[in-house]
Amino acid sequence: MNAHPKEIWEQSLNIINGEITEVSFNTWIKSITPVSIENDTFILSVPNDLTKGILTSKYKNLIANALKLITSKKYNIKFLIASESEEALTLDNTNKRHNKNSVLVNDEMSTMLNPKYTFDSFVIGNSNRFAHAASLAVAESPSKAYNPLFIYGGVGLGKTHLMHAIGHYILNNNSKSKVVYVSSEKFTNELINSIKDDKNVEFRNKYRNIDVLLIDDIQFIAGKERTQEEFFHTFNALYEANKQIILSSDRPPKEIPTLEDRLRSRFEWGLIADIQPPDFETRMAILKKKADVENLNIPNEVMVYIATKIKSNIRELEGALIRIVAFSSLTNKEISIDLAVEALKDIISSKQSKQVTIDLIQDVVANYYNLKVDDLKSARRTRNVAFPRQIAMYLCRKLTDMSLPKIGEEFGGRDHTTVIHAYEKISTNLKQDESLQNAIGDLTKRLNQN
Repeated sequence: MNAHPKEIWEQSLNIINGEITEVSFNTWIKSITPVSIENDTFILSVPNDLTKGILTSKYKNLIANALKLITSKKYNIKFLIASESEEALTLDNTNKRHNKNSVLVNDEMSTMLNPKYTFDSFVIGNSNRFAHAASLAVAESPSKAYNPLFIYGGVGLGKTHLMHAIGHYILNNNSKSKVVYVSSEKFTNELINSIKDDKNVEFRNKYRNIDVLLIDDIQFIAGKERTQEEFFHTFNALYEANKQIILSSDRPPKEIPTLEDRLRSRFEWGLIADIQPPDFETRMAILKKKADVENLNIPNEVMVYIATKIKSNIRELEGALIRIVAFSSLTNKEISIDLAVEALKDIISSKQSKQVTIDLIQDVVANYYNLKVDDLKSARRTRNVAFPRQIAMYLCRKLTDMSLPKIGEEFGGRDHTTVIHAYEKISTNLKQDESLQNAIGDLTKRLNQN
């Protein structure tokens, strides 16, 4: 049978659906995407490690048997996690094979965009509304709205989702656009390989003869002298040719240590948009959308429990939901509050034990600078006390959800403007003070270890 993998898989689903419960089918089987057939191996993409483990242990033989009934051939089944299979999906579409660390190109240029990351699937809330609006504006009018667009925020908050959504939107409206999405790590590896293989011209042509460049986690080029040099010229070439540049980072340009000033200034030429951790309403909306997309029947009180306990990022929210569904499937118990508490007990207890508080920051900073906590709260203004106090205030602003007035109150009843001054001073000094960068890094590590 010479059918496309997608056609074979769709026929196999009818067989598999009749062999297992509706919950199991919707939870595990519907999340699978067919990738390709290579010799005797049927390659399937799955969203995460948990799904891969469940499918391998419980459903691998069922899938193989269903495929055999359709094709009269016994296939080996190989599961790839989505991030691993994106390359295979692109290769299957272009019939071209490249090294995994390279940018994939066909005659016109290819992309590495996740089909699930679109504007339609993005949940908008107060924490990301501005970044979403800016991304949509850029997608609608590349090079005319904001160039570059710089999106920053913590891990798992939706930066990558928005970048992929921009790429999809542009390609859907102009399929001839040359759009390239790449991580800064892959950009660096490509550069290293081009130098080693004496292919600098090819490397530059790949990145400079395009319409849209999306680079994820741009902060990782900081400190890499040759990479920064190459990207500086790539940025200039694209910008001067009126091509769109979109960058993402875990922090704003001014807070990226060891980033060259000439790059920092260019990153600030356009629009900088931040994404904050989602508030309760947004967390609930994210969970409901995930349940709806995956066709999961989750009681509202269970979603409230998850949204109350998991506050840091979207990835952990969705992971908690899948963990509960998996726990229900494996124990043959209905999803309930009691089951959710049991399924998430390790995650929640671990997160609670690692929670960073103002008290903890004061203790760690005081110990680091051989002071007492009372010194940080005192009226003393000598540098050996005032500077650590400013660092502690900076960390409180960065690592806790406490308001500025509350932080000031915990430092001897100081005004919120004092906290703002401390935060801005430390942020400014971080740009050029390597010893301060090291101190903040050490303190953050100690806080996370407590």
